[in-house]
Amino acid sequence: MNNPLYDNLFGVHSENDDPFLYLLDGKTITYRKFLATSGRIASALVELGLEPGDCVAIQVEKSPEMLNIYAACAQAGLVFLPLNPSYTVAELEYFIENSEARLIICDEKNREDLNTIAQKLGVLVETLNVNSTGSIIDKAASSPEDFKTVARSKNDLAALLYTSGTTGKSKGAMLTQTNLLSNGNTLMKEWEFTNNDVLLHALPLFHTHGLFVATNVMLSAGGSMIFLPKFDLDNIIYSLPKSSAMMGVPTFYTRLIGDIRFNRNLVDHMRLFVSGSAPLLSETHVQFEKITGHRILERYGMTETNMNTSNPYNGERRAGTVGLPLPGVELKITDPETTKELSIDEIGQIEVRGPNVFKGYWKMPEKTKAELREDGFFITGDLGKIDEDGYLWLLGRVDDVMNVSGHRISTAEVESALVDHPAVAEAAVVGATDETTGQSIIGYVILRGSSEESDDLRNEIREHVATKLGPIARPKAVFLVPDLPKTRSGKIMRRLLRDVAEGRNLGDTTTLADQSVVAAIQEGAQHSDEN
Repeated sequence: MNNPLYDNLFGVHSENDDPFLYLLDGKTITYRKFLATSGRIASALVELGLEPGDCVAIQVEKSPEMLNIYAACAQAGLVFLPLNPSYTVAELEYFIENSEARLIICDEKNREDLNTIAQKLGVLVETLNVNSTGSIIDKAASSPEDFKTVARSKNDLAALLYTSGTTGKSKGAMLTQTNLLSNGNTLMKEWEFTNNDVLLHALPLFHTHGLFVATNVMLSAGGSMIFLPKFDLDNIIYSLPKSSAMMGVPTFYTRLIGDIRFNRNLVDHMRLFVSGSAPLLSETHVQFEKITGHRILERYGMTETNMNTSNPYNGERRAGTVGLPLPGVELKITDPETTKELSIDEIGQIEVRGPNVFKGYWKMPEKTKAELREDGFFITGDLGKIDEDGYLWLLGRVDDVMNVSGHRISTAEVESALVDHPAVAEAAVVGATDETTGQSIIGYVILRGSSEESDDLRNEIREHVATKLGPIARPKAVFLVPDLPKTRSGKIMRRLLRDVAEGRNLGDTTTLADQSVVAAIQEGAQHSDEN
């Protein structure tokens, strides 16, 4: 093959008249029509002077045309860099300069702000709006759709994805053609996707889950997607009867569970629900299965590796775990200090190796050397254990292990105990500095709709944890809050919760899905008693 990524994911569908995207306005885009648009965009990109290996940064709201640009970059041998629409101008300057992008594609409303950066860095600027207009669309309209695919090798860089940067400068993960292609093909087979599947897609496209998992799996299978701009409960409920599968983050499922319209009849025809991007609490598994008869399939991946493990499609989907290593992926648990491989049920850091593992961090050779071993194993920074049946249990980040009076306690196990209480809908836990115990456990809890806030309830929740895990795990404080600070990909930003717990000034909050949440948490914490 000339260009493995494009030829296998996109090119095979050039004469396919089956639906690829179903849009909210009722329109349908076929594979053939989609690729014709992508070909014109590829032509326009080359006419702008871009050459194979050049980086194209894109910061726009989710749209079919954003996917077109992904396909066009693959066809033209360009490196695709999707960026969170919530990034500030200052953040964008870092990403554009660091990535050495030749072109930034943005919404028209942001063009003026980006022009200053572009002029400073010598970068081209084009626009793409959520209503399918923009300068890049105008240029593509007069460009030929019959674009000759640029030859690329399996080890050539296909995409840059920057890590969230919640604890420091964002790092650009270099993903090759092999990284993206192998993962899409593997997941298609493991989850038994075919061209008859209709995937409900409400995930963002600037993140691995929505772009390189959901989209690439459906391209590999030749199936179609109900392509929603974002997670909207009404639109999800409306679309579920037309879907055969759904991929989401834990908050998708907790919100569905809490809606009276969500019942067995609505989803009885569906064959698969997948969750990822953040751990799914065991209680959510139980509640979801009770309502629907379906057991959510949880998997584990990250920016640097795409997917590493998955619960089986056929076989036991074990609640509290993220399943077994995918075919071709090696996984081990090691001691963070000695690097010694640990035995069954011993807790340590997770390391992975396989065709899915990234090439390294862009322009960060020392960081790459520190986290990507010479033998190909990547040190994920995640904490976990492997049980006797080979299932992986995620126990948070290595940095999320709390040391309370010499006892190592993971945030994940305390969160599971909190959510096990009937009044608790969702929870997050952090360790705060404590002069007596080294660290103390602080819980942030969202109550179920029928539960009322009270000191008695806070104490009851704390004692519930102590009963489940032992007195050492009893939270020092439980704050009852209206919501939790989450990124748009559904990850809880525990750094901000630690800042609230310790009374520190908050750092950058621009990656939050809703920045007002932190202020509400601060207010809730002030009104909660420490018991």
